[in-house]
Amino acid sequence: MSNSSSSLITHLRHIDIAMPNFAGQRQFYTELWGLTETAGDTGVSFLAAEGSPEQYVVRLREDAHKRTDLIAFGAAGAGDVDTLAAQLIAQGVRLVHEPKPLDTPGGGYAVRFFDNEGRVVEVSADVAARRHRRIEAREPVPVRLSHVLMNSPTPEATVDWYIRHLGFRLSDTMCLGGRGEIIWFLRCNTYHHSFGIVRGPHAAFHHASFELRGIDEFLRGTGRMRRMGIERLWGPGRHRAGDNSFSYFLDRAGNTVEYTTELEILDEDTWHPHLYDLRDPANADQWGTANEMDEFIAAKSHNDVDPGLFVAPPM
Repeated sequence: MSNSSSSLITHLRHIDIAMPNFAGQRQFYTELWGLTETAGDTGVSFLAAEGSPEQYVVRLREDAHKRTDLIAFGAAGAGDVDTLAAQLIAQGVRLVHEPKPLDTPGGGYAVRFFDNEGRVVEVSADVAARRHRRIEAREPVPVRLSHVLMNSPTPEATVDWYIRHLGFRLSDTMCLGGRGEIIWFLRCNTYHHSFGIVRGPHAAFHHASFELRGIDEFLRGTGRMRRMGIERLWGPGRHRAGDNSFSYFLDRAGNTVEYTTELEILDEDTWHPHLYDLRDPANADQWGTANEMDEFIAAKSHNDVDPGLFVAPPM
């Protein structure tokens, strides 16, 4: 898979999701998960991570159907947004809208477009930074949105699309022996991954991961979720790819969310992607502390079929 254009994308900004049970989702993310509501309206909530300068890292929207509304990435400046938009148009990518000012919190300037499977992607610049703070020791709340993974029934084509059109780089791949490759980790900066694709039965949201301050805060957050009775899927453990800790839970709409910390930072000049076989338990969990991953647990993160593909959400 060749990278035909250098990346104009600098980082992951936010993930926007819709669901029928809006009140339950809002309560989960603010009272339990540890995000802070910074703006909202009837049926819409913008949620920030206390340690992040992003205006919000999750947008919740009430809708009759559960769906992924938007995946948002950042660019260094408005000129890069214009350059990317021109490249996408020349490459035949279908735009939702050409670059224009945003009216979401913090403003900014953005282009929106559909990926190869119909997800809406936004790339924005000049969004005002949010006043944020240093997360204190033993404070188990998210510092930032770490990464987002998506399910795909055509993962090789989808991975190639993000590399070809958006300049993502492949960091590592996971396989299941002779059954083939199943997870691809993609980066847009020196973090091991900000985005990724999972082989699944249909296009859908797989999981969003939130970074905590350190291992102690990660374990405290994990313990809080367990004491609150939130369904735990997998963890706590430590992955091989990315070298990050993990604890996966289900939110009120059945989306998978992860607490993590210590995601690996790569040297772009010397890094070569690995292929890790998940049949070796240490490749899934270096610590050996997590419950064993099986097909029934994995299926919970396949999520519902996303009904919003090639449909721009109301914003």
